Amino acid sequence: MSTDVVKPILQARDLVKRYGRVTALDHADFDLMPNEILGVIGDNGAGKSSLIKVLAGAVIPDSGEVLMDGKPVHFRSPLDAREAGIETVYQDLALAPALSIADNMFLGRETRKGGAMGKWFRLLDRSGMQKRAREQLSALGLLTIQNIKQPVETLSGGQRQGVAVARAAAFGSKVIILDEPTAALGVKESRRVLELMLDVKKRGLPIILISHNMPHVFEVADRIHIHRLGRRIAVIDPKDYSMADAVAIMTGAMPPPPMADEMAAA
Repeated sequence: MSTDVVKPILQARDLVKRYGRVTALDHADFDLMPNEILGVIGDNGAGKSSLIKVLAGAVIPDSGEVLMDGKPVHFRSPLDAREAGIETVYQDLALAPALSIADNMFLGRETRKGGAMGKWFRLLDRSGMQKRAREQLSALGLLTIQNIKQPVETLSGGQRQGVAVARAAAFGSKVIILDEPTAALGVKESRRVLELMLDVKKRGLPIILISHNMPHVFEVADRIHIHRLGRRIAVIDPKDYSMADAVAIMTGAMPPPPMADEMAAA
C-alpha cells in the first residue's frame, strides 16, 4: 500500500487581519490540494473575501503565514502572488472593454518583437500574442469566439468570463482563484463557465472557487471550505453532505463536523 501523502499546494496558517475593531480573520486556516476545485463558502461578513485577498496578495495579514509547496511566502502585492503562479479572476473581471481579446489576454504582460525592433523601438509582437491568445481560447473550448481582434465590449457576459478565465489559465502556473464567476451570468453562460473550470482542472491547475451559488459549488467542487466568523470551521465532501447541511453549518444552526487534524489529535 502506498504511503505517499498528498501535501497542500497552498496553505494559510493562523491568519489574523483586523480593521480597527473589526476582526476580519480570526486565526484562520486554509488548505488547497493539488488538482482540486475547492469551494469556499460563507455568509456575508464571514471573512472569506479577506482570506482570498490575503492569498491573492491584495491584503497583508497582521499575523499568520501563507505557504506554497510547504514553504512560507510573503506577498506584498498581487504582483508578488502573480509571480508565484497565483492568478485571480475577480467578479468585475478586470477587462478593458475597448481593447481586443488578444490585448486583454496580455494586458500588463505584453511581449515585444525579437531583435532590434523590440529592443530599441519597443514594438509589440501583436501577431505572436494573437496566435497565443487563439491557442489558449481553443484549448479551453472557447471556439465561439471567432475574431481574436474584436473588442471585449462586443462579447456576451459568458464570453467575457471565458476570456478572463483563459487569461488566468495561460499565466497561472500554480493556482487559479475565481471570485463569484457566475454571479452575473444566465443559465447557459453559467454552464459554460462551470465546464471551463473542469477543463482547467483537467490541465492540472487547482482552483479556488468563491461563490454564493450553492448548486454550482456542489456540482464542481471536490471539497468545500466553510468560513464563519473569521475562520475556517469545516471542510466537507459534497458527496457526504447536502446543501442544506452546508448552509446549516455556515449559519451555526448545525455543529460543524470535526476537522481531520482534530480527529488525528483525538
